Amino acid sequence: MTALSVNLNLIAQMRNRRNLGFPSVEAAARTALTEDADGITVHPRPDERHIRAADVAVIAAEVARWPGRELNIEGNPLHNLLDVLRALKASGGVAHQATFVPDGLSQSTSDHGWDIARDGATLAPLIAQVRAMGLRVSLFMDAATLVQGDTAAQVARLGAQRVELYTEPYAVAYAHWQQHNDAASRSALDLQLNLFEQAAQAAVDAGLGVNAGHDLNQHNLPPFVHVVPQVQEVSIGHALVCDALDQGLAHAVRAYRHCLAPRD
Repeated sequence: MTALSVNLNLIAQMRNRRNLGFPSVEAAARTALTEDADGITVHPRPDERHIRAADVAVIAAEVARWPGRELNIEGNPLHNLLDVLRALKASGGVAHQATFVPDGLSQSTSDHGWDIARDGATLAPLIAQVRAMGLRVSLFMDAATLVQGDTAAQVARLGAQRVELYTEPYAVAYAHWQQHNDAASRSALDLQLNLFEQAAQAAVDAGLGVNAGHDLNQHNLPPFVHVVPQVQEVSIGHALVCDALDQGLAHAVRAYRHCLAPRD
């Protein structure tokens, strides 16, 4: 079964609108883990627009209370990610996975993967540093890039152990198909699914694990993991938290777990 990592960024962003201390990201993490989420994801950006540096140790301590669950810390290793990881390790806290994301300082959200030909030489020593801390390293990648040439093998040679497939192109195609429900939109959706299936297989063939995330929701998630069964973990935040506004956080986590359950 594909693992579910619950991203807490949006909850932190709501908290940060007022200086009241709630909603609590620690309590949200506890609720998600109580409902059998496999892990928690945070993305502490330099401007602390949502997850703050101080949140990381608190969330790590909560995850540590749940054996077998994982903390995934996302970020740009050229900005503040390594500082966050070092501070957590110095405090005695534990993370399990670091996801390298090439987001710019002004981006509202991640919107593209790494260019390995351009960035590989820069990433290699950073990957080595993070692995020396005992963390698994995953690189945020576009599916269209991963299927080109020996890109997946290049990622593996850099020392990364997983890739996270950037799934917004699939989510856009799925939403377009839902809206129009015609042959053209179905064909475009099938092309995206085929691309992601190929990208995941290229990663597996290179010895890499496969994660996925961005704009996945209760509607588009089941067909995605059905067609791309190589995916070991999905990280979902925005849609899950939006669903929680209607359903409650505990119910929303259960619903996403149900989306990931194997189908006959």
